[in-house]
Amino acid sequence: MFKNKILLITGGTGSFGNAVLNRFLDTDISEIRIFSRDEKKQEDMRIAFNNSKLKFYIGDVRDYQSVLNATRGVDFIFHAAALKQVPSCEFHPMEAVKTNIIGTENVLEAAIQNRVSRVVCLSTDKAAYPINAMGISKAMMEKVMIAKSRYADDNNTVICGTRYGNVMGSRGSVIPLFTEQIQNGLPLTVTDPNMTRFMMTLEDAVDLVLYAFEHGKNGDMFVQKAPAATVDVLVKALLLLFGRCEHQVNVIGTRHGEKLYETLLSREEMVAAQDLGNYYRVPPDLRDLNYGKFVDEGEGKITVAEDYNSHNTDRLDIDGMKLLLLKLGFINDLLPGNYKGK
Repeated sequence: MFKNKILLITGGTGSFGNAVLNRFLDTDISEIRIFSRDEKKQEDMRIAFNNSKLKFYIGDVRDYQSVLNATRGVDFIFHAAALKQVPSCEFHPMEAVKTNIIGTENVLEAAIQNRVSRVVCLSTDKAAYPINAMGISKAMMEKVMIAKSRYADDNNTVICGTRYGNVMGSRGSVIPLFTEQIQNGLPLTVTDPNMTRFMMTLEDAVDLVLYAFEHGKNGDMFVQKAPAATVDVLVKALLLLFGRCEHQVNVIGTRHGEKLYETLLSREEMVAAQDLGNYYRVPPDLRDLNYGKFVDEGEGKITVAEDYNSHNTDRLDIDGMKLLLLKLGFINDLLPGNYKGK
């Protein structure tokens, strides 16, 4: 399906972009374009992968012209560019608006203008019942995605999205932080041991995007069913793997804009969601502004529905969390020899 095609990844120097390159560079894809604003990260990636299929485009999703130039001749787009850190978006919410909302509008408009065949937009569980600026901006990003998909010609451009939870080991996430603290003998800084978070690997994230790419129609949102764990279970699993069970743990309290648990699908979305086995598909709400025809009779399902969140999904115990952690390459590289592979 990617044979002789050109793929563009916005925010391509991030963890997701690197995972996609590891998956696709050795296939028969013609070209992968990395679009981002950080020339140093692009140079590091160019040296690390050293592959002629890889092309780099300096630009910013906030700048429509730079996106338009990068999307010329492109067949597919994985739109991963975003501001993702909850505290920084709390203090600078307009920066989140510019990148996550306006940037998405620019990418999708450029895709439509250049007749890009398929676009997959990456979202987050924080977009469901959002309480922080990052989640609110991502929720608006999803609304922009659905709105633009209504105007896209199915024969030219299909726009769909994915939503997933904590991607283990991704840049800026908690597992690399805890690992660094363990390696340096520093106390682990835990916000709330009872918090639950969905757990998925970068490979899972790529699989979800590819599933959406293959099966998505305009406006669809896809969610992978994922297990969850408490922060307490995650910490205990890490300390057991590293043989540091007596390591100091400091509970520092909840940060700006954090939740006790995350939601992947709201109860309103669960009413419409289609269970596909390992995934949920949420079709778009295609009602128009003629509200009158929806007033006379309601469905009544939302009041009895339940959302899909990290408290009510399958819960990992310490052994299950250890097995999942061992899927992370950087964890295995750091483990004492007698713990590897166990």
